[in-house]
Order: sequence, then C-alpha cells, then structure tokens
Amino acid sequence: MGDLLRIDLTARTSREETLAPDLIRGYIGGKGVGTHLLLEEVGPEVEPLSPQNKLIFVTGPITGTTMFGGNRYGVHFLSPLTNGYGECTSGGKLAPQFARTGYKVIIVEGASDTPVYLEIAEDGARIHAADDLWGLDTYNAEEAIVARTAAPKAQACVIGPAGERLLRFACIENNKWHSLGRGGAGAVMGSKKLKGIVFHGEKKVAVARPDDFSALVKDLAARGKDDAGVAAYKAKGTVQMVRLLNGVNAFPTRYWTKGHLDDFEPLTAETMIEKYLDKNDLCPPCLMQCVKHCSVKEGPLAGLEIDGPEYETIYVFGGLCEIVDFAQVMRMNDICDRLGIDTMTAGNLCALAIEASRRGLIDLKLDYGDADGVAAFLEMMCRREGIGDVFADGILRVEKELGLEGVAVHVKGMEPAGYDPRKLKGMALGYTTTSRGACHLRATFYKAELAGFIDPAQIQGKAAMFVDWENRLCIMDALIYCRFYRDLVQWPFITDVVNAAIDTDFSIEELQAVGNRVITESHQFNERRGFGAKQERLPAWLTERATDDEAALRVTQDEIETMQRDYYALRGWGAPPA
Repeated sequence: MGDLLRIDLTARTSREETLAPDLIRGYIGGKGVGTHLLLEEVGPEVEPLSPQNKLIFVTGPITGTTMFGGNRYGVHFLSPLTNGYGECTSGGKLAPQFARTGYKVIIVEGASDTPVYLEIAEDGARIHAADDLWGLDTYNAEEAIVARTAAPKAQACVIGPAGERLLRFACIENNKWHSLGRGGAGAVMGSKKLKGIVFHGEKKVAVARPDDFSALVKDLAARGKDDAGVAAYKAKGTVQMVRLLNGVNAFPTRYWTKGHLDDFEPLTAETMIEKYLDKNDLCPPCLMQCVKHCSVKEGPLAGLEIDGPEYETIYVFGGLCEIVDFAQVMRMNDICDRLGIDTMTAGNLCALAIEASRRGLIDLKLDYGDADGVAAFLEMMCRREGIGDVFADGILRVEKELGLEGVAVHVKGMEPAGYDPRKLKGMALGYTTTSRGACHLRATFYKAELAGFIDPAQIQGKAAMFVDWENRLCIMDALIYCRFYRDLVQWPFITDVVNAAIDTDFSIEELQAVGNRVITESHQFNERRGFGAKQERLPAWLTERATDDEAALRVTQDEIETMQRDYYALRGWGAPPA
C-alpha cells in the first residue's frame, strides 16, 4: 500500500504512490511535504479556481498517535484570495481518522462536472454523488455525509454555500466549528464541485522508535501538569487575549484606527465564563482543553451555541466592527461557520465596508456597532448579492474598485490578525514576510514581544529571534503540532520528537536547516508567481498614521525595511524584493 493517494476528479480515478524516504527525511511531513509538493506540482501558469490547482491534504508523523497536541491535519493549495501560497491546519476529531487510513498525503486534482464527495478509507477512494447536498450549510452537509458512511468512527470535512459560490475566502469545516480557514481552500473545493471528504480507517499509526516516543509523551504530560500556560488556556482559552492586547494598545479597533477599545469588558474571558460558557472541550489527546463551548442563555439569540468564539473572531467583529456584545459576536461566528467563510477575512471586510459606507463609496448604510447590518452584510457577501459580490472576491478587488488602495489593510491580499504592528513591531515583520499573507501563526511572534523576550519597539536584531521562532514553528507544522504547545516544545524536545517519530538523528542545527528549507520553498512559490516589494508592504493606513488614541503608536516603512533586510540575509535570500 502506498502512503500517498492521488485522486483525479476529472477522470474519476485514483492511484496510490509511495513517498520517498529522502522526501520524509528532507521535509518530515505535514507542512514540509505539503509545501514541497505544491512547489513541484502547481506551476506559475495555474489559476487558483482552475482544475489544474490542487488540494494537498497532509498529516504529520505525530498525527493519530498518543502525542498531546498532535491531532491536526493540513491542506496546501494555490490561494484564490492571494494568488500565492496557501496553507491551513485544523484540529477537532478528524485528523486521527485521516491518519488511520494509512495515507500521509491525499492530492485532489482536476474537477468534477457534477457535485461529489469523497470517501477515503484504507482501501483507497470512492467518489459519491452529492447533488442533493449542494446548497446545504456546513453543519447539515457534514452530518449528512457522516450519516451515509457505514464506518461508525467516520469524520468529514465539508464546504458550505460560500465555497460553492467561489468566495475567495471560503473555508473548509470539520466538527462544525473547526476550520481550514485562511486563504480560500473552500473555494478551491467548490471549483472542483467537491462538497466534502469523509475519512475512516483502523490502521495503527506507528512511530519509528516507540519507546523513545512514549517517554517523550510522558515528559510532555508531566511538564504540562503544572504549566501556567496550560492552566491559562484551560481556564480562559484564547479569549484571555482580549484583556491582554487591549491593555497594551495592540487590540485593533474601529478598522485599524485605534489600538484600544474603551468599553471592552463585554468581550472578555470573564464575561464569557460568567454568562456563556457551558463546558471545555479538546482535540484529543490534549492537555489544554482550550475549546470553549458557549451558548446564549437569554434574549433574542437565546439557544445559539458554538465552540467559541476565539480571540481572532472577537477582534474582527468586536474590535474592528465595534460590536461590543459577546452574544452578537457568537452570532457572526455562527453565520461564518454555517456558510463556510474565514471569520478573520470576513470581519475585516465587514469593517472595511463600514468605512466605505461612511465615505459614501457604497450604496449601503453600515456603521460601527451595527450588529444587524453586519450580519446582513455577511449573508450578502455569501450570496454574492449587490456590492457583496465585490467583497466576495476579497480585499484586492475591493481596494481596486472602490479606490481604497492604502486604506484597505492587508498584505498579499490577506488581512492581518489581531495584533497591531504599531505596538508589536515584530508582527510587522511577520505580516510582511509570511508567504500566505499577513499571518500571525507562522511565528506567533506576538508571544515573544508580549512576554518580554524582546522589546516590542526594538528594530535592530529582531529578525534573528523571529527567524528562530519561525523555524521552530515550521517544524511544529511539519509534525503537525497544535500551535498552543509552542512553549512546551522548545528545540531540544522537538528535535527528539522528530528523531523518534521518523528514525533520524537530526541535531538542532540540522532541524533548523529543514525549517529554513521549507520556508524558503514557500517563498519561492510566491516568487514564481511574481510577488515583489508591492506584496510585502503594510498599507499607508498603518505606516503613515499613528493609532488614533492616547498612545499614538507608529511603525514606519523604514523600520519594516530594516527588519526585512536582516530577515532576508538570515534566510539566505539576498536582498528584499525590489
């Protein structure tokens, strides 16, 4: 049996291939293998929504094992949102079933002429008709596909109406509230008429050195037992970040004009715990229990329940749109998940639509704090109705057609996360250099700056620490670890995990070189598609104005370029793009 399954939806065929040992040694798995295959197989001539684009689903060497935080899978693709490198990972309960099929990589290529879904098991792929599922929201589609599958442990990922309508920030959902979120993987599925994929298998996932691996699992459990970070995630999840970021003027507010929201208490973890939290959940096996299942107990939204909202969803709807109501943010989260769109891009676009409305650029009355208006606009985008059709194609089309160049906040066509780079200047480096767009997750450098490992305002020498963090987190994504384990899996530990999992004897320095290789290949993918200096800049909205609050924080283009020059030199890439 091969460990790579290639499925051609045009020909309706599949075949098994075997991943070369040198590929695993050179790239480990997960992000490493996915990035390398994307670079090899999707050329610069390919259009994102054409049959020639590919969805490269990956597991890592610890997926489906007993390793805490190892319950994730990923997808790599040419992004319809940015026209560049695309990647996402997701947790929930799907990843172990993917791993137990025996396949480490599943490549979906071509396109069906009618709606279908895939069933992936130990004996390969089956293609099923999905005409009656087309049009269903993600919750109902996932439930229907799992119900049609005989295997009792089957798990599915699906797209919603947004993916079917090719919204360029459509995502893939599993277990209702877990998302392969950023960059438009759901639109790629929609372009292939692929409604979903269901996985089931009973193959045991083996590691190369089981005794060593078991000892590492026990060590992680012991260290995590009394770890303050684990306790914080268990108690408050990512919502804890609202108070922290707002307190240091790094909570983006009122479409990136401010770093502080005055009336922020309704959005805090304390409010969540007091009024909305039902229970903690987790992606097994996990120490964190960071998933917060919440429900609205009273009022017009009574009965609404979701896993979440996470910090990033609160920042876009609560901060950028100034909807200072936890239940209403839950409502926006639910709309996005049901329709299948990335909350971060969706919320940024809603706030930009408010700005456009206030300037008289669109024939739509929207304003900050208007929860009903924002909810209606989300659905307008997903129906591609009126001005919603322009926004459905993402921020690059919006800024061009509405004349908002320099105002629309993005890098490479992807909007930043909830960490204002005017306060956390290492995030400016991350937003501008990360291959998939203005991403916070590839290095999570806000942690280094907030924790005092380096001064947030420092410019000189910052790139060196950033590169070290980005390399280590790249190895985490190759394995695939949950990002919240970053403090527990420092270089010595993660090196031991790699060696035990795939039977190597890497030194830390050799593993750092693997991280650099993978990140370099993601950068090369973008270079081949013509990305240059124009794509690696923050907009004037951030670099030419201070935050409109008492702190008056700034980050300049000169500061960013200084960090970029250091970063490129450390990566061995030569000078930054001209």
